[in-house]
Amino acid sequence: MGVLEILALIVLLPIAIVDAVFLCEIAFGLAATPTGATLELPPSVALLIPAHNEEASLPAMLAGLADLKAAGARVLLVADNCGDRTAAIAREAGFDVVERNDPARRGKGYALAFGRDRLALDPPEIVVVLDADCAIDRTALARIATRALSTGRVVQAAYVFRPALQASAAVQISNFAFATKNIVRQRGIARLGGPAILTGSGMAFPYATFANLDLATGNVVEDLVMGIELIDRGVPPVFEGGATVWSDSSGDSGTETQRARWEGGFLATARSVAPRLLGAGLAQRRWAKIWMGAHLLVPPLTLLLLANVVATLVAVILALTTGIALPAIIGGGLLACLIAAVAAAWMVEGRRHISGATLLRLPVYIAWKLALYARILGGKRKVAWVRTERIDRP
Repeated sequence: MGVLEILALIVLLPIAIVDAVFLCEIAFGLAATPTGATLELPPSVALLIPAHNEEASLPAMLAGLADLKAAGARVLLVADNCGDRTAAIAREAGFDVVERNDPARRGKGYALAFGRDRLALDPPEIVVVLDADCAIDRTALARIATRALSTGRVVQAAYVFRPALQASAAVQISNFAFATKNIVRQRGIARLGGPAILTGSGMAFPYATFANLDLATGNVVEDLVMGIELIDRGVPPVFEGGATVWSDSSGDSGTETQRARWEGGFLATARSVAPRLLGAGLAQRRWAKIWMGAHLLVPPLTLLLLANVVATLVAVILALTTGIALPAIIGGGLLACLIAAVAAAWMVEGRRHISGATLLRLPVYIAWKLALYARILGGKRKVAWVRTERIDRP
């Protein structure tokens, strides 16, 4: 084996490691979660709903919230820096509302901290954070609240968008990637013994845990940071695949806004936290830290596929010009495995979110995402907590 071949294999090694993490999460997450028995809602559960200018989307959620309130859940909505009738609509529907006005400190974390201060006057046993544009039914709420109460851990439900096959290809593919990450990969991580990835909505907290979290920050991925904080404390969150939280899909502009916020924040957090978690996990032999660190190394699906395509093309050029074939064989094999994994995820969870014909337009979506990343890196796309426009349900 020559020097050039060794160097090529060394370059491929990080990509192979990241691919292996992704492939394991997909492979172990393909089987569905058993539904289980229907549970009753525990007696002391509070829904905490941070809301920023949700006048348009909130009315569609009121019936579901009323049903949860009738089942015994407290509902507290935090109208945070709102310039519309969000607070009035919630009050008129009979829900408890607190208003926060502090334009200098904007962010969902500040809203959660403000709501926690109100809940502290009469603390519940379990606090469930639900975004104002999301819906959860009695069964799912009872499942995550009961599990949080019995385990003393934070519990994350599966958070997905409602299918929108009438939407553009970019929205459909984005929704499929979202479902892959929040259902298939979450299930895989759980079955591998890793921690749940907190996704911001459908999170059930034992009150004692919630009371001690550092919430009052403007971090746009405060949920991800909370999960890392819990892992550092030795109480990693758990995933409850038998409970689902739904949100309406966004349009093209809203999807771009969401992706800029989520993926920009994820990449920034991964760069700063993944090496520390991996190093500490290996030193302390703590599997939750190891796998969380490894998970953070996996970039968004678009970048993962693109990195493998580029690596494979370079390896093929190397093979054609020098006759060194092993890197091309390995790179091609890894890319084929990724494509097979994405296809398997589509077969299991993706078909309700994206048609097969639309999936074939993935290269167009990759180009759209690359333009988005360029705007993020160039500072032309603002990454902040803003209301995301939703498309109408069919």
